Amino acid sequence: MSRLDSAIRRLQAQRACLEVAAELVRDLPGPILELGLGNGRSFDHLRELMPEREIFAFDRQLTAHPACVPDEKHLIIGDFAETLPNALARIGAPAALVHADTGTGEAERNARLAAWLGPRIVALMAPGGVILSDQELVGIAAKSLPLPDGVRPGRYFFYRVATA
Repeated sequence: MSRLDSAIRRLQAQRACLEVAAELVRDLPGPILELGLGNGRSFDHLRELMPEREIFAFDRQLTAHPACVPDEKHLIIGDFAETLPNALARIGAPAALVHADTGTGEAERNARLAAWLGPRIVALMAPGGVILSDQELVGIAAKSLPLPDGVRPGRYFFYRVATA
């Protein structure tokens, strides 16, 4: 498969997963977290899907298209190791949905980051919240959910945090 075809499939999977995730948390209070703002495409899509929700975007540096940059209150720039441990105070309430798009294309680096991120994401979540990740998160207090129709296993990962 060409890299172009792979990118198209990844974006189609991402859109399908974001849309299902938005429905799953429709009635669950809490902000949305976008880990890995990148160029802002998925952040922009989340704004359209859930215009009433606060969406906080985290990234190491700002590289998003100008139309896809959150306001200063909702943009957290810095290494995840520095920004996530105190994020709950910043976001004000446990998150209903976290979309983690943190893959680098390097399998070993991705696995290390996912292993570190998983527990920190769960710590920011509301009971029953949904995590959508481009990397598999192992050993977390969350149950895997089925992927939307048409999304191949391993392309994206869906989880629901345990309820209290």
